[in-house]
Amino acid sequence: MRILLVEDDEALAQGVILALRGQGFVVNHVTQGEQALSSIRSQDCDAVVLDLGLPDIDGLDVLKTTRQKFPRLPVLVLTARDGVDDRIRGLDLGADDYLVKPFALAELFARLRVIERRLGTASHHLIKLKDVELDSSAHQVRLAGEALALSRREYMLLKVLMESAGRIKTREQLEASLYAWGEEVASNALEVHISNLRKKLPKDFIKTLRGVGYSVDPA
Repeated sequence: MRILLVEDDEALAQGVILALRGQGFVVNHVTQGEQALSSIRSQDCDAVVLDLGLPDIDGLDVLKTTRQKFPRLPVLVLTARDGVDDRIRGLDLGADDYLVKPFALAELFARLRVIERRLGTASHHLIKLKDVELDSSAHQVRLAGEALALSRREYMLLKVLMESAGRIKTREQLEASLYAWGEEVASNALEVHISNLRKKLPKDFIKTLRGVGYSVDPA
């Protein structure tokens, strides 16, 4: 799931970005409301984590505009405004969830997983194909019941491929699922990750992923 983090506190933002990427999310970050609306209009994200105290426009205005233009885009408000009236106003304006600072990262992860399941990008926290089982809540992959050691990118790619089995995914879509804005992507990076997965997974399992638009079969 691609998350747009709208947060003007750089120190907090970098901590959240690092933590979310460690959970397999792709995170892009902006510090201002107008930047957020521009990104949302270009449909660069699957969900928004939105601070309300932004330097240019109030986060509630961002929320209101987002809900008018993109009624199905999930928005999780992450703010220091902890009054009951603040929460009610945020939810009434269309926030899918409201989390008050300071917060536990584990709770943020759990709330985003709920949003992810609602979106349908993860119909269940357990995804199983043949002997491979991916547990998105534990961030683990098991092969025939045994834990499989994967890098963060390998895990993210496998998750996208397993969720997309039987549906078309282009190279560009796969790369967008793995990398955030500004991250340098080597021309053969996707091939390297797929090659590593081929070495770690059974050949008959790889064949079940033929339904995606990008070939993962050995040449």
